Amino acid sequence: IGAGKRASQIANRMRRRSDTRNFRLLGYYPLEDDEIEVDQSQLVRSELPLCELIRKRDVDEVVIAVDDRRGCVPVQELLKCRLRGVNVVDVQTFFERESYKILVEMLKPSYFIFSDGFSRNAITDGARRGLDIFASLLLIALTWPLMLITVIAIKLEDGLSSPILYKQERVGARGKTYHVMKFRSMIENAEAAGAQWAQKNDMRVTKVGDFIRKYRIDELPQAFNVLLGEMSFVGPRPERPVFVDDLGGKIPFYHERHLVKPGITGWAQLNYPYGASERDALEKLQYDLYYVKNRSLLLDLMILVQTVEVILFGRGR
Repeated sequence: IGAGKRASQIANRMRRRSDTRNFRLLGYYPLEDDEIEVDQSQLVRSELPLCELIRKRDVDEVVIAVDDRRGCVPVQELLKCRLRGVNVVDVQTFFERESYKILVEMLKPSYFIFSDGFSRNAITDGARRGLDIFASLLLIALTWPLMLITVIAIKLEDGLSSPILYKQERVGARGKTYHVMKFRSMIENAEAAGAQWAQKNDMRVTKVGDFIRKYRIDELPQAFNVLLGEMSFVGPRPERPVFVDDLGGKIPFYHERHLVKPGITGWAQLNYPYGASERDALEKLQYDLYYVKNRSLLLDLMILVQTVEVILFGRGR
């Protein structure tokens, strides 16, 4: 229902066949005051009452994608359809379900206020912390030979006096800062000219650094951050305060990603390619918000399993 800007997001953001594997779009039903922004060939016009049209076309679900709901949504017709078993959802809910992310452009505070999600309790938090401690100790026990080899490789490339670890201030849960630990993958004094985004094929990355980045080996020391309680195994990628301040002033709901602890791996890291720009930050935020809203032990375990697959097959992002 609707053929304006909000409705056009379906066509603009779901272009791949994999994006529409769970549904078949019948078309867009324009309302009287709509400014048409979808393909004219996909418009559905009929003299029949809406509920009768839906019944005749054997529609399973109606998505409400109206730009301005005041007085234009056919409430009574939709009520009839809903009572006859047709599912009716908001376009924001539809996107979240089908794309596993939350579209920031259409987001309003009321969506968070009235929707399910964001649930937490002491038992779940305790279980998650226990899982973090167990997984961190297990990771350290399994990878200490690999970490030792990495230390030797860094020393051989950059000299015995070169630093092994790279410590940098990051923003954690509820905006509290901490120092993240990684194996150094860039040249020393890589940011002598000031803070800057890391780039794909960054010239500051060393030969050893390029290898350990590809296989996520540089992330291993963050297991100690997890043990200290500063991070979780799964969560949004931690960013630097200077970038958080900048992005928080430009991107709506950016600070909401800090409602949970940052993670070594996360939903955004798995679903969005490596990127370092404001637009990339917006795209990753949409996956981060989905994770924050739908966070559960089952989702965490699924992300951990997918992360292992990424590392084993060298498909790091």
